[in-house]
Amino acid sequence: MATRRTILHLDMDAFYAAVEQRDRPELRGRPVVVGADPRGGRGRGVVSTASYEARPFGVGSAMPISQAYRLCPHAVFVPVDMERYEAVSRQVMQILAEVTDRVEPLSIDEAFLDVTGSRRLFGDGERIARRLKDAIRRETQLTASVGVASNKLVAKIASDLRKPDGLVAVSPGEEAAFLAPLPVRRLWGVGPKAEERLLRAGVRTIGDLAGLAEGSAVGRLGSHGLELRRLARGEDDREVPLHAAGAKSIGHEHTFDRDVDHLERLRRALLDLSDSVGRRLRAAGVRGRTVTLKYRDETFRTLTRAETLAEPTDSGDVLFAVAWRQLESVHAGQRVRLLGVSASGLAPSPQLDLFPAETSPKDRLRDRVAERFGRDVLVRASLLGRRERRHPEADDDD
Repeated sequence: MATRRTILHLDMDAFYAAVEQRDRPELRGRPVVVGADPRGGRGRGVVSTASYEARPFGVGSAMPISQAYRLCPHAVFVPVDMERYEAVSRQVMQILAEVTDRVEPLSIDEAFLDVTGSRRLFGDGERIARRLKDAIRRETQLTASVGVASNKLVAKIASDLRKPDGLVAVSPGEEAAFLAPLPVRRLWGVGPKAEERLLRAGVRTIGDLAGLAEGSAVGRLGSHGLELRRLARGEDDREVPLHAAGAKSIGHEHTFDRDVDHLERLRRALLDLSDSVGRRLRAAGVRGRTVTLKYRDETFRTLTRAETLAEPTDSGDVLFAVAWRQLESVHAGQRVRLLGVSASGLAPSPQLDLFPAETSPKDRLRDRVAERFGRDVLVRASLLGRRERRHPEADDDD
């Protein structure tokens, strides 16, 4: 008989905002919105995270900062400090790795864990979850919510039900009963359009979807109907991989204060973004094989261009060279609202590289100086005094 798995989904609570409140005691208990222009909340970026004190006012992730300001003008609006959040994320992931080698990070602040093999040493899934929550609180002064179940789907949904600082454990055999009363929109794969079709058909809960006949599920939801019906019954056999690769991509985006048509300013912004992505790749110990440009013009038309390299890279120079070619292929003089650069197809950097052509001595020197003295001590000459104020697009970190 196969051993029943124990899967945890751990999600940090309002992560970016919580780090800001931890490091700035004057913000504790106040509504905090992360993602703002450094000048004070009326810029054109989007909300990355809103603290729980800001959410009753309707402020949420991916909302334009200007709208968040209208909803909650008394909130404290702060810019994203990704390097600080990444440092805390590494602390959290190290804590998770201490109980199992099956950790699958989904983003900077959430991960799946398969603790089946850890139960003999640490106890059942709920006990392991409490151990992790206590360790995270002790070492980072932050809280996490955890779902415990026999599969990924149920653990992920469970972790979201009692935020913040929640712990929900679903006993084996109770998966379908646990899911049944929940709104159908909570199920993976049910987006707004699918939800609308289901609601019109009287399918309001996950239990309603689980009870559909096979033909009815396919008729209402197309080729994915049977899979969604299976998930609605709490059936999910996906594994947490050993030594999971973690994030699927690393990227940065920038929304300009005003739409830009000056080519040199676009070049500088793209160079700064490429350097930031390269630095994050090196910090994570990975290289990217595919470089993607995101381009949004004044009409809100959004284009992406991707190029796969012969060899993966963690070099800002290489990323910029590719992204610049991509920009030239889409830019025809129109005004630009947003640029983004990302690297995907991530692979671990070699521990012993006989031909270290990608990470240049210049990159390694800048990394060491930035680590010791801050990232703004060494700046490219072409960026001196001209770097854009960042308006990062939303990260799903709730």
